[in-house]
Amino acid sequence: MTSFVHDFPFDPAYGHTLDDLRAVPAPPAPEDFAAFWRARYEAALAVDTAPELGPVEEERDGVRIHSVTYTSVGGVRLGGWVALPLEAGPVRHGFVIGHGYGGRQDPGPEVPLPLPGSAAILPCVRGMVTRGTVEGIPEVSSAHVLHGIASRDTYVIGDCVADLWCAASALQELVPELAGPGRLGYLGESFGGGLGALALPWDPRFAAAQLTVPTFGNHPLRLTLPCAGSGEAVRGYHADHPEVVEVLRYFDAATAAGFVELPTLVAAALFDPYVPPPGQFAVHNALAGPAELRVLEAGHFEHEGLAAEVAALVAARREFFGKHLG
Repeated sequence: MTSFVHDFPFDPAYGHTLDDLRAVPAPPAPEDFAAFWRARYEAALAVDTAPELGPVEEERDGVRIHSVTYTSVGGVRLGGWVALPLEAGPVRHGFVIGHGYGGRQDPGPEVPLPLPGSAAILPCVRGMVTRGTVEGIPEVSSAHVLHGIASRDTYVIGDCVADLWCAASALQELVPELAGPGRLGYLGESFGGGLGALALPWDPRFAAAQLTVPTFGNHPLRLTLPCAGSGEAVRGYHADHPEVVEVLRYFDAATAAGFVELPTLVAAALFDPYVPPPGQFAVHNALAGPAELRVLEAGHFEHEGLAAEVAALVAARREFFGKHLG
């Protein structure tokens, strides 16, 4: 087991060895799980996203980065960034890049992109700063994760997944070379990793994905594990509203992973105070298609080997997408 000096009032490794983590299962899917998500996907696909590309904000790493706005389900207008290659010629690859549960202030370390000649959209999903703020939806993760949670039809997480699908539509409209099935890759970390697992099974536009320390994996187990992340707010809500387990069954990233057939690279941590590792590994363990695992010493935690671990993951990402998307 990995051990770090920390001041959390719980063990962020949760007493699990790597062998333990490799054996964590996914909860069974409700009978209408696939029907529920396919209906939501079809609704998102019908949205006229009407993307508007703003001026260039910066040029770096072989791309020019624009601001962008687009429409998602419910007529919500969201923003983010689009990266387009500087070199002339057709765009060869496209990426949708999710973000963590703090939102995103800028395009961040996801640029440079995994493959040359790529375009990407980096959306801020609804409720998330800086370009996804929506009146009435909390921006703080501990409140956002509870918004609409009383019903599967109102839970904000479902609409955030739709925001990713609509972002893919917006990118394909802005870059027509990327239209059609199997033209996109997905990158998502933490919150974005969990949303990605929920989004990917139903959308044939994606050909490969990387999920890093994904959240929302194995909710029944997560409800028993204290943490410093959004899962703690859900645990608190569940204590007063035990019936919420029926809603959470539809938003379990590990359950959804059982429907993910495209090649998927999962980077899961042995030690993580914000996203319990058993939930992360449950996502990887349940994947129905070709799965690649990168084991991280820690997630959401500064440690001595972090820079080397990030560099190794970036190299693995480049190799993975070169194989499956290139």
